[in-house]
Amino acid sequence: MSAWVLPDHIADVLPSEARHIEELRRDLLDMARCYGYELVMPPLLEHLESLLTGAGRALDLQTFKLVDQLSGRMMGLRADSTPQVARIDAHLLNRQGVARLCYCGPVVHTRPAGPHATREPLQFGAEIYGHQGLEADLEILQLALDGLKAAKVQSVCVDLADARIVRAVLQGVAADAALLAQVHQALASKDRSELAALTQGFPGASRQALLALVDLYGDASVLAQAQTVLSAFPAVGEALSSLRWLASHLDGVAVSYDLADMRGYGYYSGARFSMYAPGANDALVRGGRYDQVGAVFGRNRPAAGFSLDVKALVGAIEPRTLHAAIRAPWGELPAMRGAIAALRESGETVVCVLPGHESEIDEFHCDRELVQLAGQWVVQAV
Repeated sequence: MSAWVLPDHIADVLPSEARHIEELRRDLLDMARCYGYELVMPPLLEHLESLLTGAGRALDLQTFKLVDQLSGRMMGLRADSTPQVARIDAHLLNRQGVARLCYCGPVVHTRPAGPHATREPLQFGAEIYGHQGLEADLEILQLALDGLKAAKVQSVCVDLADARIVRAVLQGVAADAALLAQVHQALASKDRSELAALTQGFPGASRQALLALVDLYGDASVLAQAQTVLSAFPAVGEALSSLRWLASHLDGVAVSYDLADMRGYGYYSGARFSMYAPGANDALVRGGRYDQVGAVFGRNRPAAGFSLDVKALVGAIEPRTLHAAIRAPWGELPAMRGAIAALRESGETVVCVLPGHESEIDEFHCDRELVQLAGQWVVQAV
């Protein structure tokens, strides 16, 4: 095998895409800062028991594992940053009241999330801790939407769900984790026949409710239908009220509902959302409420947040145009070098053409050049 061939779903990022990814990363972090979110940088490697404790257990199959050469203990490459940020909130910050944290860094997956997905996403996320009310859920939703707006994503659709609905229907059902995982998968894929086969031994009310959930997706009429069909489960009513309230505060975007949606990580505990846009292979953003995520670290705080893959987001939007640049000759004249330094200090991109390379392709599409006129170095249009 050639030495330059990379593993499946792992790729180099070339200059034009890397520039776009970096600009978008900065825009997302700046947007989070505008909301008052503080940047944290969790480690890429941690002891395995820390990464896969509590809510992180669902990440076991997605986590690369290795032996620490210093301690001999097992370590893991993070597959998701949310449990790490919960640890930071619980132990390192240990603040009273609300804490707003954001992050952006690579995560590594043993398997891709989809046919076109990378196994090395650049995960951006924001988390708010310490507030139980829906105001926190709404703030996270609005921050995610503003992030997509900053990325110039068009025609965003917000798909709302609530983890409490399926859990209420399954309350008291005697089924092991493997069977429940199959039920969740059948619900997500809307496979009624598979769901009917899997739930043959379930109590009648729960089985009928699960089969009804297969069709409970679409516009706002779904909520009224669910209120009737799932009336035997009191906890569902509170979840539906939450979804109505959140939707009523989302202006300028299409809102849909999928009450059977249990995709993504299993730590969600309340309202959850996915954001879609034309041209994207999957949801661009996933998030919601996950109040138990910090419990294993000894601080069970209310929490809500979202995450997205910056690489996937770049692939779903139009490439950005390059900032205007200035072409300059290479030379040792103090006046010319001083002029170049002054331009760079003012924020301009100045590309010096090295001797013998004058005819090569201009990667920065310079629209101006530095020339000497009447003994002065000045910038003029090409």
